[in-house]
Amino acid sequence: MAKQSADEIDIDGTEAFLAERGLDHLRIRKRGDTLTLLSGPDDDPVTHARLRKVTRQWWTLEMPTHTGRWDKTGLRGPRLEILEALATQFPWTLTPIA
Repeated sequence: MAKQSADEIDIDGTEAFLAERGLDHLRIRKRGDTLTLLSGPDDDPVTHARLRKVTRQWWTLEMPTHTGRWDKTGLRGPRLEILEALATQFPWTLTPIA
């Protein structure tokens, strides 16, 4: 099965979700099938979470570890449901890091 690529509509929808919740410190980096939520300076960003597009409609959520690797959370669903789960089940991961 061919890899899916994240589209501009995915980025726009994710940005709108973050803006609605006042998470203006977060930005999105798109790379292939992933959308990574970042904050901090461009030359030394802090990674908060990553969404991976599995199919046209299904996404998974991955969280960074202290070693810089990504752990799968087991959550899978439409992008907005994954973002809602991230905001409600893992809210501390979206807080600003000074």
